[in-house]
Amino acid sequence: MNQELTIDPEIRSLFKQISNHIRSRIKLIVALFIIGIAIGIPITHRLVDWLLDTGLVPDDVNIIILTPVEFIMLQVRVGAWIGAGLAILALIIDGAWKSGLSKKSPRPATSVVVSLTVALILGTLGVLYSWNLLTPMLLDYLANDAQSAGLSTEWRLSSFVGFIVSLCLACIIGFQAPLITTLSLRSGAIDRSALLEYRRHIWFITFVLGAAFSPPDPLSLFLVSVPIILLFEAALLWDKFRDENKDADA
Repeated sequence: MNQELTIDPEIRSLFKQISNHIRSRIKLIVALFIIGIAIGIPITHRLVDWLLDTGLVPDDVNIIILTPVEFIMLQVRVGAWIGAGLAILALIIDGAWKSGLSKKSPRPATSVVVSLTVALILGTLGVLYSWNLLTPMLLDYLANDAQSAGLSTEWRLSSFVGFIVSLCLACIIGFQAPLITTLSLRSGAIDRSALLEYRRHIWFITFVLGAAFSPPDPLSLFLVSVPIILLFEAALLWDKFRDENKDADA
């Protein structure tokens, strides 16, 4: 017997609101992607030289290029990653502005400054977490896993750089979870009750995205996903604490 897949109306409404908001900003997002590509192409050469000299390449691993256009495609990918980061930053600024307007004493400029400062701090923490823990551990794991099977280890340049940059970008964006959650709640884009009701869905999506940026072993998956989930839960606790203080003062 065939059963139709039904989607909760509230989930459908939430995704519709998100998609409508993104569509309303699509011109800005496209422009930022173009700017990102324009920035990424000239800096890729320096980025590659720097990554190869940082000591991240495990012992007995050779970095190779297989096709003539591989470096060109890498430049485009780096530019796309930069564009994605700029787009996320623009959406954070947009959410901070709306959050400021939603207050009784509108101070959107202050909200933007505070949000940018917090985003910079969280992004820096994401870079430190990725660079000092995740990246070295996962690269060594991948190299040792292949070498333990008696295989020679050669990595494509695009895969090596792509793995490091995408993992770092994932941590930078993932570590924005408390800021994005707080801005969504304060701007009225989503209710706290809806977040609590669909908490398990958010956890699941986080693990799915974590699996896309990490090797398919439980340790790596948890190291990528669990910090983001903890930051999300911390934002919910902070929002609850702030509301309780408001009620007590009232």
